[in-house]
Amino acid sequence: MERIFGRPIVTQEEMRARIKELGKQITADYAGKDLVLVGVLKGAYAFYADLARAIRIPMRVDFLIVASYGSRAKTSGKVKVITELTEDVRGKEVLLVEDIVDSGLTVQYLMKTLAKQKPRSIKVCTLLSKPDRRTIDVPLEYVGFKIPDQYVVGYGLDYQQKYRNLPYLAVLDMESNPE
Repeated sequence: MERIFGRPIVTQEEMRARIKELGKQITADYAGKDLVLVGVLKGAYAFYADLARAIRIPMRVDFLIVASYGSRAKTSGKVKVITELTEDVRGKEVLLVEDIVDSGLTVQYLMKTLAKQKPRSIKVCTLLSKPDRRTIDVPLEYVGFKIPDQYVVGYGLDYQQKYRNLPYLAVLDMESNPE
């Protein structure tokens, strides 16, 4: 039987509590505003769904499918938008929801791309931030957890398209999952 977990780094309970806090803060910050919550798929799907339920104001939802890793564990350095938004974000508040921000390349690219659609504002909410990996300084308005430079899986994050379904975040055990 294949081993499907690594060393836990953030538990399901810790995530639930932090997402509830983020939802309260976003609700307060965007009260009375025209918010479009934009999820970056595939990795952010679990976080996005839980965050959307924690936000207690009317909002629109949309998604982008973006590729920057391919099937490798390291970023390719190139960002490819596979699907575009279906919502018109002109004049609206956009909150980009990411699973993880490490180098900052993807977030920077998406913010520039979204800015061309003339939203009122674009801010970023990420479940995980790896500040030690940052090569580009990008503004992160809402951060769930800062983590060390380790490869994590679970709660939407994958390794070769596996492990997204884990209900917690774990450091991938590369010894039992060789490349």
